Amino acid sequence: MRVALVHDFLTQYGGAEKVLEAFCEIWPQAPIFTLFYDRKKMGGHFKNQDIRVSPIQNLPWGKKKYRWYLPLMPSAIERFNLSDFDLIISDCSAYSKGVLTRPGTLHISYLHTPTRYLWSDAYKYIDSLSGAEKMVSKFLAPILTRLRIWDQIASQRPDHFIANSEFIAQRIKHYYRRESTVIYPPVEFSRFRIARKIKDYYLLISRFRPYKKVDLAIRSFNELRMPLKIIGTGDDKFLKKIAGPNIEFLGFVSDQEKAKYLSQCRALIHPQKEDFGITPLEAMASGRPVIAYQAGGAKETVIEGLTGKFFKEQNVAALKDAVLKFKAEKFDSRKIRRHAQSFSQAQFKKKIKKFVEKRLKKR
Repeated sequence: MRVALVHDFLTQYGGAEKVLEAFCEIWPQAPIFTLFYDRKKMGGHFKNQDIRVSPIQNLPWGKKKYRWYLPLMPSAIERFNLSDFDLIISDCSAYSKGVLTRPGTLHISYLHTPTRYLWSDAYKYIDSLSGAEKMVSKFLAPILTRLRIWDQIASQRPDHFIANSEFIAQRIKHYYRRESTVIYPPVEFSRFRIARKIKDYYLLISRFRPYKKVDLAIRSFNELRMPLKIIGTGDDKFLKKIAGPNIEFLGFVSDQEKAKYLSQCRALIHPQKEDFGITPLEAMASGRPVIAYQAGGAKETVIEGLTGKFFKEQNVAALKDAVLKFKAEKFDSRKIRRHAQSFSQAQFKKKIKKFVEKRLKKR
């Protein structure tokens, strides 16, 4: 059976890319079709894979300023010739679900979210633009409308959808009018360990994007005057400007260092609304509780009083109150880790293979 994997962009390493790595382990000979691939930003990930990129990668600033080429992305994803393949697995947050396949090919799309900046976050996306991108934002509305029409058409192309959470399954039904099966993303469970000693700091791990609400955590801990360590990359000028002396920016760290910081923190701070959110489960695999905003995927992974604590409003007062009421000694690290084990990579691959085999037999 000839298998192809399709992924939107290989320009940063996050939850979607961890799912893609699991697919590569299931189908190691499958080539990866993607719009953009930045080898440097991906580090050593996917270095041994057969990666095939779209022509727009070779346009000026194709890797660094790929958002400039939004209008070209639908036609670029449709240009991939997948006629030689029997099974297509698309790992999608935006465009990869829209690939064209021949009759008889089975296309299963693992969907992390209906395209955010076209649907749920359309207005926030335009407001978040800055610099030169802000200057052209007035022309974006009609472009986004055309992309929205294409996205709706593209959503009808996969034979089956897998959603990464119940939260996303509801969005798929709302925006695309499609049913989906929920299979939670994998956590590399074996990489994490329970530490012998907990240190006196809280931890936040995130890319520096507005919806991640890193600024909310910083403002809250400024007032709490408690130590907060932040792992992440992106534009941090504003965040460092507002941070007090108790906030430490660690930048990019290796997987081994991240596991160490997770295992020794008092708790992970998770102030954003995520479609699923793998980092909270990595904290749980390390035996550490999570203080999370009660929305999105966190509602499906964090258990109040057992694996973490919720705050219900995205404001400083609510997060401060949750941290002040949080008592690390009341949480059992072994029970927390046991809960995370049900989201392991082994479980994920087992469920994916079972799902695919069942659909292939029916076909």
